[in-house]
Amino acid sequence: MKPPIDTTTDQAPADPAATDDMLATQPVGYWSGLAHAVVTRHLRDAMARIDVTQPQYWVLNRLNGGSLAPSREEVVIQLTPLADGKHEIGRVVDQLVHRGWLRIDAGHRLHLTDAGEAARVRLRELVTELRAVVHEGISDEEYVATLKVLRRMIANVEGAGDS
Repeated sequence: MKPPIDTTTDQAPADPAATDDMLATQPVGYWSGLAHAVVTRHLRDAMARIDVTQPQYWVLNRLNGGSLAPSREEVVIQLTPLADGKHEIGRVVDQLVHRGWLRIDAGHRLHLTDAGEAARVRLRELVTELRAVVHEGISDEEYVATLKVLRRMIANVEGAGDS
């Protein structure tokens, strides 16, 4: 494991009340985990009010566009890393077929129905509105800088191996 570069900042315990001058000592895992939990809950609560789940939205979006419709297996493989379990996406596909938002063709490919496309568009509008709330007061430049820092931290840890 390589020693940290240009940093001597000690790690302090997570403190939700940390002042700005204390933030450099705060654990990124706490704050990124809290952000994930709060934003995901906000999104899922809004979707629940219209009887839709976030994984259903993922599947509807995955089926939007593209020259060749994906198979059930392709959708499951692609979206399972985002899901709460290895069987969730398959169940979601079944739910959306039952709801009439997806159809399966003779080649076992998945397609949005007109109702499914209408739902996808409504959900896209909702997610855009929710994103505006989450991003209020944050410029695109600040957001990009934040994601770049998080990507660098991920790369740092993944590059450290098992040490």
